Amino acid sequence: MTTIDTEAPAHAVTLTSGAAAKVTSLLEQEGRDDLRLRIAVQPGGCSGLIYQLYFDERLMDGDGTVDFDGVEVVVDRMSAPYLAGATIDFSDTIEKQGFTIDNPNAGSSCACGDSFS
Repeated sequence: MTTIDTEAPAHAVTLTSGAAAKVTSLLEQEGRDDLRLRIAVQPGGCSGLIYQLYFDERLMDGDGTVDFDGVEVVVDRMSAPYLAGATIDFSDTIEKQGFTIDNPNAGSSCACGDSFS
């Protein structure tokens, strides 16, 4: 008898507790409990690749998922190698507000921090 593993594989992206709290707050504002935080890498931006962070209700074949404090973070199979070891954080200071991505795989990035190569 063959057993098929239907559970999605994990990925190597980390979501800090501060970022997880912000995502939870945003999901509560949306009034939905069926959304996941998806992080992806797509061609574009001034450095060649651009980060995409968005809420997604879908789970596609090959997606890796990890739960952080009740927030499910999804990374697609093609983006996973570019994001391995990356940490997503949320800053809320007088100088800066928003999500940041510290990616050890980025050889260089643009001044805005939204794209990398």
